[in-house]
Amino acid sequence: METTSVIKFQRISSRKAGDIARAIQGMPIAAALNLTHFSDRKAATLFEKALKSAVANAEHNEGADVESLYVKRAVAEQGPTMRRGFYGARGMFKPIAKRTSHIRVVLSDEKA
Repeated sequence: METTSVIKFQRISSRKAGDIARAIQGMPIAAALNLTHFSDRKAATLFEKALKSAVANAEHNEGADVESLYVKRAVAEQGPTMRRGFYGARGMFKPIAKRTSHIRVVLSDEKA
């Protein structure tokens, strides 16, 4: 049994969020929630939100036992990029790419 949760269009680069995704992959759900709760990274709060949503989905929709859940896959996929910028010296336009991510968490009751 697999349960998925996706949080879309989050204002964080997928490269920055990927560190937390790699850290929680393969962990039991209690350890993953503990790691994300006590981490200072912005991505950790986003993954904690996705983990809690996936646990609620598994419990409500599938009737799964929360203690037996593992993080099968956690990824931060690249979302659309907002193009912004400002004018610098001599009227030159300086572009800024404001990146977004889609946070995806897949839980399973089998150990990965």
